[in-house]
Order: sequence, then structure tokens, then C-alpha cells
Amino acid sequence: MKKLPFYLAALLLCFTACNKEVKTETTVTDGNGTATEAVTTTEPSKPVDQATMQKAWQAYMTPGEMHKKMAEDVGTWDDELTYWMSPDDKNPTKSKSTSTITMMLNGLYQQSVTKGTAMGQPFEGINTLAYDNAAEEYVSTWVDNMGSGIAVTRGKYDPAIKGINFKGEMMDPVTKKPKKIRQTKEIIDANTQKMEMYDTTADGKEYKCMEVLSKRKK
Repeated sequence: MKKLPFYLAALLLCFTACNKEVKTETTVTDGNGTATEAVTTTEPSKPVDQATMQKAWQAYMTPGEMHKKMAEDVGTWDDELTYWMSPDDKNPTKSKSTSTITMMLNGLYQQSVTKGTAMGQPFEGINTLAYDNAAEEYVSTWVDNMGSGIAVTRGKYDPAIKGINFKGEMMDPVTKKPKKIRQTKEIIDANTQKMEMYDTTADGKEYKCMEVLSKRKK
């Protein structure tokens, strides 16, 4: 087993050695009756030994089967995009883009750089996809040149679609408040994928706002 860098082990030691808060209740009786008061006390956490820390971090930082599946996407893909501006939009907008997918940081993260057009304008976006070994879930971030925020979604693998169901939030520039979003990534075959994104209206109604059909370049 590889030895972890000293600073990494020290960082974990700092976290695990911190004190933890314990809440207890105290019953007090006075002339007006009985009242229950919550009292928070602090007690030291049980130290974690060096071997346990190293084993935990080694498992956390080692690529596994989910990372191998992510690496299968490496390559260049042609994307066909369809946008719906509202639930009753009968004439969706279509555009095209190209995505280049690579793995980075020892095969732990997938990065996709997309370039093309959207709504008649030059478009560029970057997606980072991770599989968190400890949380046992996927974490996705998305940034592009048509906004100044970061959309963050999390999800689990769904055997029914051979893909991932994501849920998360993004900022609504109109209301200036975060709103719920949902995405699905379906693996149709080794060279074809479909991503669907669902938005919500002001009254909370969900509708499909985008579909991206991606085909690997031969």
C-alpha cells in the first residue's frame, strides 16, 4: 500500500481529533411550573489511529469500477441539442456542438469541454464528473459562457437506463434564487448517449427543457 503524504494524514488527524458537541436536556422546576432546557456540552472525540486513517484515505483516492466506466467515454462526440423554452413550446430550438472528453487527476475525474452554438450564439461549457467513493454517488458540475454560476448535481447509477439520475440546483437569473433541476444521462450504446434536463416553472411544474443526443466520432 502506498504511503499517503504526511500533510494529508495530518489533515485527517485534525478533523478526527476535533471535539464533538453533545446535546442534553435538563428539567428545571420553578414556581411557574416545569420547563425543559437544552444544554450543549463538548466532549473529545475518540482518536483515530494512523493505520485506519491511511486505509480510509487510500480507498477514497483510488479509482474503482465506476471510474473505469467513466473512462469509457473518453474521446470526441458530436452533440445534437434541442431546447424547450416552456412546457407548451411546440417549436423547440435546435443546435449542434462538439464535446471532447478526457480523464484527469489519476483517472478520478472526467472532464468534458463542449464547443458549438446555442440560441444563435457561440457556446462553450465545461463539465466535471466525479464518483465520490465515500458518498457512493456521482457529483457533476457545469459552467458555461452563458452564465456566471455553477450548476451542481448529484446522482446514483440507474440500471434501468444504464446511466445516472442527477438532482441539484442552479441559480435562476430572473428571480435571483436557486431552483431545482433534474438530469438523466442514458447510455444507449458504446457510441451513443442521451442527456435530458428538466427545469421547473414558477409554480413548481417540471418540464423537459433540453435534450442532448451525443454520438462518438468514428
